[in-house]
Amino acid sequence: MLEEDGEPTALLDAFEGAEALWLVDAVSSGAAPGTVHRLDAGAQELPAELFRTSTHHLGLAEAVELGRALGQLPAHVVVFGIEGANFDPGDSLTPAVEEAVADVAKQVTEEVAACTKRP
Repeated sequence: MLEEDGEPTALLDAFEGAEALWLVDAVSSGAAPGTVHRLDAGAQELPAELFRTSTHHLGLAEAVELGRALGQLPAHVVVFGIEGANFDPGDSLTPAVEEAVADVAKQVTEEVAACTKRP
């Protein structure tokens, strides 16, 4: 597991040599806080507008698509976007978002386990 809270382009180094990726980020699409979006980035481009709240020069969607363009993106890439409520520095998570984070953590753990299960 890698936790990255800096520039999303730093993820490009992590993409290299990976067989599969699961990425989690906050999103703002207008859906209710705590809504979980699960996207198969290996099969389709990520909608940049979903990840538009980045405080970085490039958001997660742009970093993933740059990785795709450079041939560094694994075939299996799942992105979970958790709809946030507050994006101001220092704001804490709302109960709905906290619950979504716990649910996504469980789902990622299950998906990784299923993907890495050897016959």
